[in-house]
Amino acid sequence: MDMRDTVVYAIGDVHGCYDELRALEQKIQIDAQRFRGRKIIIMLGDYIDRGPHSRRVIDHLMAPLPKGFERICLVGNHEVALLLYLDGHLSRETWLGYGGRETLFSYGVDPDRLISLYGSSEQADARIREAIPASHVDFLRTLPAMVCSDQFVFVHAGIRPGIALEVQDEGDLLNIREEFFQAAHRLDRWVVHGHTIVDAPTLDGRRLDIDTGAFQTGRLTALRIIGKYGRLLSSRD
Repeated sequence: MDMRDTVVYAIGDVHGCYDELRALEQKIQIDAQRFRGRKIIIMLGDYIDRGPHSRRVIDHLMAPLPKGFERICLVGNHEVALLLYLDGHLSRETWLGYGGRETLFSYGVDPDRLISLYGSSEQADARIREAIPASHVDFLRTLPAMVCSDQFVFVHAGIRPGIALEVQDEGDLLNIREEFFQAAHRLDRWVVHGHTIVDAPTLDGRRLDIDTGAFQTGRLTALRIIGKYGRLLSSRD
């Protein structure tokens, strides 16, 4: 990605927090009025689960943006977990415990009621799968895992140190923690990520984690980047 003459706004893990996302986007629109050139919003993944409005978040991310903006949505480990469940590679119990219960509520489905009606059966799974629009599933299947420029990497969880970006394993990009954190001072690009909740984003070597746990704190965070300079924005400021 070419970031010359570009203002980038990276947004951390939304987790069904639609109201916080809309509040943050309104602040981004006001902030961006000061700048000319290309304006890109990069979403760092985990749009669903845990918070109350997963469906509304996905609807919103699929809708047209305000004039003058582009948007890149990266995939998070929670989107992958949903797809694994839908494809039969992850058990219903595991997915529901992962935050899928709140996601289903947002689609008007009470999984406990379904299971009481049908038992732990393929019928219950079929009803759950029917509740999630094909357009949402198709959207989630298209999401990239990483976007890079000459100086920056945007990714959900992080990167594995010592591995070229073009051959990084998607499982690492979506789930890595300790090995990435320990290498923060040896990175050759700035890495902006989410996945691990922090009280406040703080630069650690050349990585910055902007997941401020919106579903727990009501604070959804964005990082604005112009050239080499960054500024944090919050849905609650």
